Amino acid sequence: MNRTTGRRRGRTRAATAALGLLAGALSAAAAGSPPAAALTAPVSITADDLSTWQTNGIVWSMAASDDGVVYAGGTFSTVRPPGAAAGTSEQPAVNFAAFDTATGAPTGCSLSFTLSSGTATVRALALSPDGETLYAGGQFGAVNGVGVSNIAAIDTATCTPRQNFKVAVSATVRALAVTDDTVYLGGDFKSVAGQPRNFFAAVTTGAALKPWTANADEVGRAVEVTPDGQHVVLGGDFFTVNGTSSHALAVVDATGGALDKSYPGFIPNTSTVQDLTSDAKQFYTANEGTGGGVFDGRIAVDLTTFNQVWRDTCLGATQALLVHDGVLYSGSHAHDCASMGEFPDQPRKHLLAQSVDDPKLLPWFPDTNDGIGEPVGPRVMAQTDKGGRHYLWVGGEFTTVNSKAQQGLTRFADGPDTGAPWVPNVSVSTVAPNKVDVNWQTSFDTDDGVLTYRIYKDGAATPVHTTTGYSVFWDRPQLRWTDTDVAPGETHTYRITASDGTNTSAKSPAVSATVAAKAESYPAKVVADGASLYWRYDEGTSTFAADTGPGLDNGFLRNSPSYRQTPAAVAGPSTAIGFNGSTQYAYSNRGRPQPTAFSVETWIKTTTTRGGKIIGFGSNTMELSGKYDKHVYMLNNGRLTFGTSNGGGQTVSTTGAYNDGAWHHVVATQGSGGMALYVDGQLRASNSRYTKNQSYTGYWRVGGDNLATWPNRPTSNFFAGQIDETAVYPTALTAAQVSAHYALRNSA
Repeated sequence: MNRTTGRRRGRTRAATAALGLLAGALSAAAAGSPPAAALTAPVSITADDLSTWQTNGIVWSMAASDDGVVYAGGTFSTVRPPGAAAGTSEQPAVNFAAFDTATGAPTGCSLSFTLSSGTATVRALALSPDGETLYAGGQFGAVNGVGVSNIAAIDTATCTPRQNFKVAVSATVRALAVTDDTVYLGGDFKSVAGQPRNFFAAVTTGAALKPWTANADEVGRAVEVTPDGQHVVLGGDFFTVNGTSSHALAVVDATGGALDKSYPGFIPNTSTVQDLTSDAKQFYTANEGTGGGVFDGRIAVDLTTFNQVWRDTCLGATQALLVHDGVLYSGSHAHDCASMGEFPDQPRKHLLAQSVDDPKLLPWFPDTNDGIGEPVGPRVMAQTDKGGRHYLWVGGEFTTVNSKAQQGLTRFADGPDTGAPWVPNVSVSTVAPNKVDVNWQTSFDTDDGVLTYRIYKDGAATPVHTTTGYSVFWDRPQLRWTDTDVAPGETHTYRITASDGTNTSAKSPAVSATVAAKAESYPAKVVADGASLYWRYDEGTSTFAADTGPGLDNGFLRNSPSYRQTPAAVAGPSTAIGFNGSTQYAYSNRGRPQPTAFSVETWIKTTTTRGGKIIGFGSNTMELSGKYDKHVYMLNNGRLTFGTSNGGGQTVSTTGAYNDGAWHHVVATQGSGGMALYVDGQLRASNSRYTKNQSYTGYWRVGGDNLATWPNRPTSNFFAGQIDETAVYPTALTAAQVSAHYALRNSA
């Protein structure tokens, strides 16, 4: 059990743009995919939050006993039942409360931590190994009226402060770790029991100051005794320990405090260690940074060599850690994990999991909001068993959990898993003759990565096809099944469910297709010319833009654009999509490396006088990109500019305007022959010298993205108008190919 619970009010930081590198899309026939299970191993805790009492303030610290009691400390004055609004049904709980882990309700243990002037707070809680004493640290002068000095010992049997544990600590205690005979503490203090101790100290369980000395030069925030009892791991803001350079992290002897392992330069000077925990093999650090070049993620360190095993590089400070059953669970406000191949910069995620052997994120994504205080969401974690179940508790600043109102506390368990996956988004295509392509965007489940999909045809109760696919919230690959048991002129309907092995989604809304007798001319040509992404925008009310080509790189449609706009740009049954010019856009699921040669193709129809980006390549998906080029944008006057970056922007532009309310075919290419911009089948601008573009991993975006610093920047980053038949190619299309595509616009 992690007995280190020191916390502090963390620093704010600006979002940092970074590269994105996501796994490629899976096909429906993904060989070797395991069947869906209720939880995707090694995750053994569900993401379903349980009914739990709440606080009216911040929970900074927790400790959990072996008999199923969870103690919570922080800065709050009341607790209230789950579902109760703030200010209703409250019970007094002055900076401390105790709960039954199995019910989430308060026990009879009531303590009041107070201060004669200022705000009292409980920043650290730790139980003795025998569970008979609860040690509390923070900033307080009395417990239930009994005078203390920032640290206290509570008899757990009677829930009363121990009169025989009195030791004066000069300032806030932020971290505690307890053995059979020693209490290690870290914090803001510079003296303990009247003797100099800089930021770390040790006292006996009888409150006598020990000669153990591990003096630091800045605040101590975390302490962890190694499982063998021979060492103490220190975390905090410090740059030296006992006069030796060791920033934010150090390992010292448990008996005297001598430095066993220093870490100069191991963690950037802009970052600190906020929490520590350990298992039988490793200890783990939770890190927080401020400013540029920070490290906000987690580090695993071998307990034998004290050397790094792995580190992740997510941005968004980590505040809390807990290990259970081979998984490291963490509380943070991660917003950008692109540097380690996970999600790009986007709104914060607050609860994550990864194997103790590998920093790759596991499919476990319950979430809170930022809440009050700094705010950063979760601040502390604890765990214990009761009644045959294992419970994980989370405390912090949050006021919602899984999008429902819940303040300060929440809990999860090892079952049952009750959350069903999202209903699949489905699209059908009849571009080729005598078959129907059933395309769908893989669903999302908060604690399952592998899901099973069942396709139902024409209202039948038995599926015609079953397959599995892996997905997480930022990477939801498109899958496809082709129905060849059809005949020209027949109309068929399809619905799909997603299952985690225990819970099954509702069936998707029925989508219909009439089987074609011959290939559609325009899309057949686009596919034949090698499109690696091809969105036709034929979906209804969905967040899904199906890729009609073989690349299966589906698009995410953001903020409810206008679906099924007619007439479309080309002949046939297809429809277009409309964007509002302010919030709506689409982005590709798949992160791609820099293309050395490429073409982008789309149709536009607009009367806007505010311009906007039509199509481009950017480093982000849910936010404006920090890196962005390979784009076509419209100026306020309706002219078009094609731009790539190679140590600076390089552009070619049309002399004519195209905001006349008619459909226009736009193609931009770059390759060894330079840059070319075509409109309505004709070359309108080119430059043979511009053969290179900016190198970064990015996503294709349609309808909007950043345009800062680009020439003649329009009023809006986003395009207002209709868009249709968007395609991206890994080659530079020839003038003849472009002309041929345009010529097929009226061919069914």
